[in-house]
Amino acid sequence: MKIAMISTPFLRVPPKDYGGTELVVHELVEGLVHRGHEVTLFATGDSLTEGTLRWRYPTGQWPPDHMTDLDHVAWAMEQVSKDPFDVVHAHSASALAFRGLVPRCPMAYTLHHARDERLSSFYRHHHSAHFIAISADQAQREMPLPRLAIIHHGVDPADFRAIPVPSDWVCFIGRLAEVKGPATAIDAAHAAGLPIRVAGAVHPPDRAYADLELIHRLAQPHVTFLGPVGLEAKSDLLQRARALVTPIIWDEPFGLIAIQAMMSGCPVVGFARGSLPELVERGVTGYLAENAREMVELIRPGGPIDGFDRLRCRARAIERFSGARMVADHERLYSIMLAGHRKAALPGRRAGSRDPVTPSRRRAG
Repeated sequence: MKIAMISTPFLRVPPKDYGGTELVVHELVEGLVHRGHEVTLFATGDSLTEGTLRWRYPTGQWPPDHMTDLDHVAWAMEQVSKDPFDVVHAHSASALAFRGLVPRCPMAYTLHHARDERLSSFYRHHHSAHFIAISADQAQREMPLPRLAIIHHGVDPADFRAIPVPSDWVCFIGRLAEVKGPATAIDAAHAAGLPIRVAGAVHPPDRAYADLELIHRLAQPHVTFLGPVGLEAKSDLLQRARALVTPIIWDEPFGLIAIQAMMSGCPVVGFARGSLPELVERGVTGYLAENAREMVELIRPGGPIDGFDRLRCRARAIERFSGARMVADHERLYSIMLAGHRKAALPGRRAGSRDPVTPSRRRAG
């Protein structure tokens, strides 16, 4: 297949530090190329890919801005309209508004966000696209969509390693925002008598929270603050950490750091919110706590983490969350999309009729 993959203009592919969407795009593009597909990536000019790279902005345009995204996507869709692509896969909602530029090929769009009423209202006008949810929890919270597949993220197992016996500290890795729970993670580690290594950065919208709740905590003796970390440093942290502490207080659509921890044999200890209950298997890849007190009991010395089988955790993560599995799932969806689009174009096909989504991909409204 000849596939157009439209990333964001905000960060390069793959990202150097922060950037979940761009990392997933990287895994997907490289996997599809290795499986023999012809992939053109529309991203920033400093992106790295074995596919064909096209760009409007030479470097990532951070912080995210709606007009920059609109300009990037409009340009990308115009470029796509000039070439005979089989499938377009966009990772920005703006692409849906330009769907009419490429009526000859089907479009997939991945929802990388939690429920947003403005976007849900926008989606009502674009039912010709094939939507991809990144977790069942995210899908059930979204408005009913006629074409909705659920495909979990995946990562390359080769980027991570597992060791049987970890160090005596836990870690928190992620955006330093209230919804991610870094303050709770620091407090839980202290209550459990454990050091904690914190990696991440404060984004502008989270500055007030950081000033009030994090600055003094990051200075505590049991805390080592590392700032933002790239993939190599992240892999090293997760390989050696006793546990990844992720006390989220929002309905996170997926949680890429969770499967990266599992790939490293590192148990995920979090709250049962968002996608975590469908990602974490108790005792196999981690544990979910009902509250901070239970989280402390899970991570403290003498608790269940002491007997955790890290090599079994990695093996299970490879089964469920490898990049190869994610690529194969997308490949199958693209084939379904392309077959349905060609069928709809046959002479005598009633205008506006749709092919049914396979039962395993349909969600009840």
